[in-house]
Amino acid sequence: MVLIDRILKSYRPLIAIPAAITVIALLLVVFNGLNESVDLKGGALAELTLEKSVTQAELESLLREKLGTGDIKVLSIRGERVTVQFGTDMDVVKVSEALRGTATINSYKAVGPVLSKQAMNQIYWAIGFAFLFMSVTVFIIFRDPVPSLAVILAAASDIIIAVGGMSLFGIPLSLASVGAILMLIGYSVDTDILLTTRVLKRRKGTINERALGAMKTGVTMSIAAIASMAALYLVTVFVMPEARVLSDIAAVLIIGLLADILTTWLMNLGILRWYLEVRS
Repeated sequence: MVLIDRILKSYRPLIAIPAAITVIALLLVVFNGLNESVDLKGGALAELTLEKSVTQAELESLLREKLGTGDIKVLSIRGERVTVQFGTDMDVVKVSEALRGTATINSYKAVGPVLSKQAMNQIYWAIGFAFLFMSVTVFIIFRDPVPSLAVILAAASDIIIAVGGMSLFGIPLSLASVGAILMLIGYSVDTDILLTTRVLKRRKGTINERALGAMKTGVTMSIAAIASMAALYLVTVFVMPEARVLSDIAAVLIIGLLADILTTWLMNLGILRWYLEVRS
């Protein structure tokens, strides 16, 4: 309670915290880049079962030598389960022959450059339209530019921080992780609209009391969502390692939801407090 009171009273310097994290995340994406999945850049993805113990470096060296290409990357080794990504649309027969005596292929997916380009275009359109419709909806609800822009800014910061986390932790950009980003837009707007509605449209109590009530509800919602995603991540990593798609979705949402706590209750709340003080 003491910490919350301090946040509510000395809010202006705290706006800089999520702003700085957003800038750092943006720089990470620009300079470190993102790992694109096979769905988006083309190539092939093979799920293997090892027949003998090999390290990641040994398996990559073996495949590069026998297939005559250096564009091969072992994404994960979890016990006997291995995931390997090929940069080109490699012939599955050649891969199987190269792996003879070392591993067997459980599944093999190849995506050509045409399909990957179409997937990237669909991603840009999906995120663009989702953000546009969200922004229009927010403006219709509040009909006030400053609170509306604060909500949109917080949502944008959540997405940037989540993508920066993907760059930092090597989470691939895929159709699954893009789906998580779209879900994150909904999570972010949910808490921001809760805060803005309580502070602007309710008249009972002081601004601090209304903000505190919204914070209790919003943080509880965020913690519950983070806990459920953490449970999903742990299950998919340690119990069902073959469900890599689910672990990527959970990881992106955990990063984004943690960012949402900062952007909502430091940035958005700070902007609203500032706006109400100037307007009064």
